Amino acid sequence: MASDLRVPVLEAVPNISEGRDLGLIREMVDRISVYDVEVLDWSTDPDHHRAVITFIGSPPAVEDAAISLAGFAREHIDLRKHRGVHPRIGALDVLPFVPLNDMSMVEAVYSARRVGKAISALGVPVYHYGYASSPPGRDLATLRRGGLEELTGGWPLDRLPDQMAGRSSAHPTAGVTCVGAREVLLAWNIFTEGITLQEARSVASKIRERDGGFTGLRALGLELEVSGRIQVSMNLEDPFRTSPLDVFDVIAAEVGALGGKVTETEVIGMLPDTLVLSNCEDRLKLPDPGHARRLSERLAKHIAARRDGRRGKGS
Repeated sequence: MASDLRVPVLEAVPNISEGRDLGLIREMVDRISVYDVEVLDWSTDPDHHRAVITFIGSPPAVEDAAISLAGFAREHIDLRKHRGVHPRIGALDVLPFVPLNDMSMVEAVYSARRVGKAISALGVPVYHYGYASSPPGRDLATLRRGGLEELTGGWPLDRLPDQMAGRSSAHPTAGVTCVGAREVLLAWNIFTEGITLQEARSVASKIRERDGGFTGLRALGLELEVSGRIQVSMNLEDPFRTSPLDVFDVIAAEVGALGGKVTETEVIGMLPDTLVLSNCEDRLKLPDPGHARRLSERLAKHIAARRDGRRGKGS
């Protein structure tokens, strides 16, 4: 009986190397929606030339939707024609799985490896990262070092794919997909005025973990050609251990010392609860997204709907 009460919820957050063709991106969202999953959010960035989709559901449904998306990306995205400011090595570049409810990380790793094997069967090599790598802990920055161009002439000896798809190098148009398992993270960008790209890169270097900064923080300084803005683009791997407010305050101080200012914060995907605490949105210069993007609220509604559906089938 206890097992009947479980509602396992798996989240997938595919990052796709297409941020300009809205029709194609909507096709991808529609393809995911065919499965018994709930699309929580999707967003695009023409400068990054990237789209991020967030969806949740039972592990089998999420896995099937992710595999379908991988096939669609392989058929419709040609990285030989792709130019964007964000690092990438794949058409479906990054595919993390996150256990949200009644699931262990071990189960999320199983999902990541099953999907990785299926993507490899499509002819696209796969790297596993995060908890899904063996040993656990391989990070995206290492896998994407040098970009796709470093993988087209053959595999670096220190970066052999987990699933080679029978290839001696990356797929010519679809590249390589990074499939992982991780905890909830915060993907966010801070926009600035009055500083140069080099100065933004210097700020990013000061705050990221790799260079002695905040634990679990990855950061890049980027210039957005379409909008002409300078941003610090970040992933905070554990926003509950490392405070986003502390990170923001240091960035604001560093930018201010350079004669510039922070103008806005942009969150990609869903909002962890740590961002919607009292006064947090104003302090971070975060436009109010409303309740639709608050992860805990959407998750609670999803779980309730699935429980109600289960009761309906049993009545």
